[in-house]
Amino acid sequence: MAGRLVRRDRALNVWPGYVDALTTLLLSVVFLLTIFVTGQFFLSQELSGRDTVLERLNRQISELTDLLALERSGKRALEETAAGLRANLSGSEAERTRLQGLLATGQGAEGKAAELGRQLDAEKGATARALSQVDLLTQQISAMRQQLAALEDALAASETRDRESQARIADLGSRLNVALAQRVQELARYRSDFFGRLRQILGNRPDIRIVGDRFVLQSEVLFSAGQAVLKPEAGPEIDRIASAILELNRQIPADIPWVLRVDGHTDARPIASSQFPSNWALSAARAIAVVQYLVGKGIPPQRLLAGAFGEFQPLDAGTSEEAYARNRRIEMKLTER
Repeated sequence: MAGRLVRRDRALNVWPGYVDALTTLLLSVVFLLTIFVTGQFFLSQELSGRDTVLERLNRQISELTDLLALERSGKRALEETAAGLRANLSGSEAERTRLQGLLATGQGAEGKAAELGRQLDAEKGATARALSQVDLLTQQISAMRQQLAALEDALAASETRDRESQARIADLGSRLNVALAQRVQELARYRSDFFGRLRQILGNRPDIRIVGDRFVLQSEVLFSAGQAVLKPEAGPEIDRIASAILELNRQIPADIPWVLRVDGHTDARPIASSQFPSNWALSAARAIAVVQYLVGKGIPPQRLLAGAFGEFQPLDAGTSEEAYARNRRIEMKLTER
């Protein structure tokens, strides 16, 4: 008996679990329904907004359609007006043709004749004014032709003077070229005499030579390495050159604008010292030192010119000591100012 009661109590305790399960299922269904209703609400709001936009677009399309219809109706009205005007124009032309025919046959009315007379008088007045304008224009054209003839005469005279001037200029140019050629020949002759005199004075030394139209002295003859002060032993050599230049200055006529150009050259190795920041500065200082020495020997400074080329005009492109020695030089050239 007690066992059956226990089994009945156990059988009855199953229902709370079923109730909990059903409650959970019901809550889930309610939650899903809530989500569905919410989604439907937002979807309906979105669809309502789209309907509003579509309705506004439809109204705009309707307004544009009405405007297009008005435009077309206005176009048709204009076309009809133009057709009416063309018809009126055709009628007016026909009436004018008819009136002209009546006038030609002498059947015109007196009023029309008077109107035509007034028109004829107006035409005569206009013709008279036109003729007066034509006379004025004729006078102006005549005056312009006279001015043009005077300008042509002046131009012809100017062209004649220009041709004469060109002929004189050509003659003077040819004379000047001849004179310049003679001066150049004279200077070339004096240059040849100068170099010949230097050869006799200096002799055949390997460190002093003549290259083309230039007299070349190696820098070691005149300066110590990296310096721009003339060595004491360089004095006699430059004195001989100065004596030759002084003799040349006495021989060359004063109207020949000659100068002795003294150019300084270095090798390609950089110097960059505190005294000479570049090879240009060193070559310029050496050329100036030679020029100042020659001025001290009595050579007119206006006959001297100092130039600097640095390492940029080498005689030898090599990198040996012999090539560097050839490139370190002082060049003297007798040339025109």
